[in-house]
Amino acid sequence: MFPNDFEYVAPATINEAVALLQANPDAKVLAGGHSLLPAMKLHLSTPSMLVDIGKIPELKGIHVNGGVSIGAYTTYRELETSQEVVQRLPILADCASKVGDPQVRNCGTIGGSVAHADPAADMPAVVLALNATMKAIGPQGERSIAVDDFFVEMLQSALAPDELLTEINIPPMPARMGSAYEKFKHPASGYAIVGVAVMVHLATDGKVSDCRIAVTGAGPKAQRAHAVEDALKGGSEVDAAAQKAGDGLEYLSDMSASEEYRAQLTRVLTRRALHKAMEQAR
Repeated sequence: MFPNDFEYVAPATINEAVALLQANPDAKVLAGGHSLLPAMKLHLSTPSMLVDIGKIPELKGIHVNGGVSIGAYTTYRELETSQEVVQRLPILADCASKVGDPQVRNCGTIGGSVAHADPAADMPAVVLALNATMKAIGPQGERSIAVDDFFVEMLQSALAPDELLTEINIPPMPARMGSAYEKFKHPASGYAIVGVAVMVHLATDGKVSDCRIAVTGAGPKAQRAHAVEDALKGGSEVDAAAQKAGDGLEYLSDMSASEEYRAQLTRVLTRRALHKAMEQAR
């Protein structure tokens, strides 16, 4: 099918892009286009204007500044091949390498993924586990959004319609920090039926002093597995804590998997990711 007619613009600056979004309430931002263009072809989305942000240099690049700042237009391929990311944030590089296929990774962007807030996307779980901060710019200026507040509902983030996600900022990782991303993917689309991202910090005595565990694919949005985090920080063993992975989470049921199956996958993948992260932290 063909999409409805639309105007195409490619601004050169962030301010130009924001002005276009403010002046055209039904305009859509075009990054990699892997979600938006298929939706337009199916007439599920009918924007009158596409604002292509691919020509804005400030939205690209990976910068180490204690933590790591990633431009929203940075592609999966750039993430999986960046030595700075591989060394400092191996979970992010590993996750990027598991997204789609080479064509998708060469065009798809981290900002497009998290802003779209697809419930089966990989990146939302990883940025949740990494405790990232999202930088957005709109008509009222710049603001920072904590990642715990960013994913609101299915396909809905905390971004306003006239705001542009510009950067993902990830804090420095301390010593004795381990990470892992485990995913059970749909055989056709490559999307996560369930994906689990884990960050674990060990104290000098080997016990878990802090952790963040996030689940994607299971429910209508990426969500924290607080019950597992609390169990680990309370001294529970990994296998026992992983059994709590389904506690307090929302689950979807569709043609790909039932609620019960997704709950079981969540427990299994949480256990696998935790063991990998703990071994890395040691």
